[in-house]
Amino acid sequence: MKRRNAYIISAALLLIIHTSGFSQKQRPKNESWYDDKPIHFGFSIGFNSMDFKITPDNYYYTANSLNPEVSRLNPGINIQIVSDLRLGSYFDIRFLPGVSFGQRNIRYYKIITKDSVVLYNDQQRLESSFLEFPLLLKYKGERLNNVRPYVIGGLNYRHDLAGKKEYDPEKQVYLRLKRSDLYYEMGAGLDFYLTFFKLSVELKMSNGLRDMLVRDPAPGNPQYVNAIERLRSQIWVLAFHFE
Repeated sequence: MKRRNAYIISAALLLIIHTSGFSQKQRPKNESWYDDKPIHFGFSIGFNSMDFKITPDNYYYTANSLNPEVSRLNPGINIQIVSDLRLGSYFDIRFLPGVSFGQRNIRYYKIITKDSVVLYNDQQRLESSFLEFPLLLKYKGERLNNVRPYVIGGLNYRHDLAGKKEYDPEKQVYLRLKRSDLYYEMGAGLDFYLTFFKLSVELKMSNGLRDMLVRDPAPGNPQYVNAIERLRSQIWVLAFHFE
């Protein structure tokens, strides 16, 4: 997990350095009248990778017990409306309400001995359909010809419409997620000033503050919930903003 996050951050840094290198020579600047407006709008399309930070329950993490982990990551999609309030030359407040869709898969392993692990269940597939309401502060660097780097951070309230109130006896899914969570977000990106609009490419990390696991176990299968002490949400988003 840490190695994958390092790859993502390294790729973003290389993109920023590579783009800055191209901007050393002076080139004609495209007009950015929309940046000077007190408020302007746009839309955003992005791709996400939803993940969990799982803390196993130490009481159950013994011989002959279950050990949960995220088995694989699946790509999802984000669609948002961009509302940008200009505070000054370098700061904006951005509100991007929208929807996002994705899923996460938790796989359980049974610990027999220290050197023996057996797959207990293929996976628990948890799907999410979020309504999200991020409120972010954007700090913009100096414009380099038609490119401007920036960093962004703030809070995002998400409500999961796919959260289950009850277990479905027809599906072998023995975990349920709480519907709402508050996330803190941080990221970086580049504004590209084109002839008629501005394109922003942004990479953002979003970490949930709440334990998302519903503590009511499924009848006859309490081990799936009992094996997890804490389940926090983490989402990576690569977004393309058109303003």
